[in-house]
Amino acid sequence: MKKLFLALATLVSCASAAPLVYQGSQGPGLGRHIVFLAGDHEYRSEETLPALARILAQRHGFTCTVLFNVDPASGEIVPGNSNMPGLEALDRADLAVVFLRFQAFSQEQMAHIDAYLNRGGPVVGLRTATHAFRTTAADPFHKYSYDYKGPDYELGFGHQVLGQTWVGHYGKNHAQSTRITVVPEKHGHPILRGVKDVWVQAGGYVGKPTDGEILTLAQPLNGMTPDSPADATKPPQPSEWTRTYKSASGKIGRVFTTLYGTPEDITNEGYRRLVVNGCLWALGLESAITAELAIAFVGPFKPNTFGVGYALGVKPEMYAGFTSPIPANNNVKKAAPKKQNTKK
Repeated sequence: MKKLFLALATLVSCASAAPLVYQGSQGPGLGRHIVFLAGDHEYRSEETLPALARILAQRHGFTCTVLFNVDPASGEIVPGNSNMPGLEALDRADLAVVFLRFQAFSQEQMAHIDAYLNRGGPVVGLRTATHAFRTTAADPFHKYSYDYKGPDYELGFGHQVLGQTWVGHYGKNHAQSTRITVVPEKHGHPILRGVKDVWVQAGGYVGKPTDGEILTLAQPLNGMTPDSPADATKPPQPSEWTRTYKSASGKIGRVFTTLYGTPEDITNEGYRRLVVNGCLWALGLESAITAELAIAFVGPFKPNTFGVGYALGVKPEMYAGFTSPIPANNNVKKAAPKKQNTKK
């Protein structure tokens, strides 16, 4: 009996550790596999990416695997802990959607990311993906670190793949929201079909892409409403662009980069459309992009306000299927208060 109990416990443990997969059934994405990497410390990638994955699976037929930072002991999502089980899904991925920040994965986990990039797999990068990795010189994959100084892969993944490493903020979170407008001569680009009235709640990031095609400009606003006045001290800067990168194998991969992407940002229909269109474009499916492309949320979506901390007690399997709420709860763990210096 004891052996049977242990065997059953092992099976349950293995089942709960399985990646979150949304299986599409019809649409332009049928037969294509997108892998989403959710792992940042502040901007709620763990809420944004499963919501986007559901849209792309249910509305457009993709198979979507969503991976999270997970506590190996509890199986709960703990953003930013540099443990992401299931990265072997990248071995059979057609697109990687990356929303990571300062990760230092194990050599075993990082090897799958390295292999994907070496074969020139297309990439969509959101917000903190410009500084997705932060590792020490002893790390065998240190070249991907945002601050890597070597001439062979200067400034790491962000610079080499997305077209920009971490530069800095260009607007204050929770005080300055952002209006995003289309570069006038780029209105005909497939990613911009149907995109209008884009306003996001995240504060600005400095946008200085190394190359590529700049599609949009971000204007910081003095306030947290769409009609807030523009900050006259901050002229618009690039916020979304496309480019390609050449892999170690010589293959060329398509890239779409956006400097925004909090779950509150994707409640704006224009921004959500921009990201969904960007995923299709990165896969070479621009012929399927229309101004009326279905982008409605699938299942309940009531995001937590972005900031330090995360929703407690959430496991990836809580997001299985298309009807469970995202996030699973609004019980957000706050950062511990800083200790006061009582010395005089």
